[in-house]
Amino acid sequence: MSSRAGAGPSAGAGSAAYSPPGFGASYLHNPKPSYPLMARRRGLEGVVRLDVRVSAEGIPTGVKIRESSGHESLDEAALIAVWHWRFSPARRGGEPVEGAVVVPVRFNLEGDIGG
Repeated sequence: MSSRAGAGPSAGAGSAAYSPPGFGASYLHNPKPSYPLMARRRGLEGVVRLDVRVSAEGIPTGVKIRESSGHESLDEAALIAVWHWRFSPARRGGEPVEGAVVVPVRFNLEGDIGG
């Protein structure tokens, strides 16, 4: 999985190096969202892109849909899962700070779910 920094208030402040929050590190053990049964039966697939605000402790403080998959059940499954994830916090000058990241969640019947 990859992450992209959002334009948060801490993204441009100061001259110290900034690194965005991360969610792909194996030690975080973020479970994949459950694939909704009816969506699976109907053959629904798609990618949900979520805007996630992450605290300096690596906990989501805000999760919203940036780009819908086009299927409400897939969007909802992604939202529920990511609210329970843990993140590597953004860092400025080596210190953890609040930050933002875009999290893509892919629902694919052949490959199941991935980011």
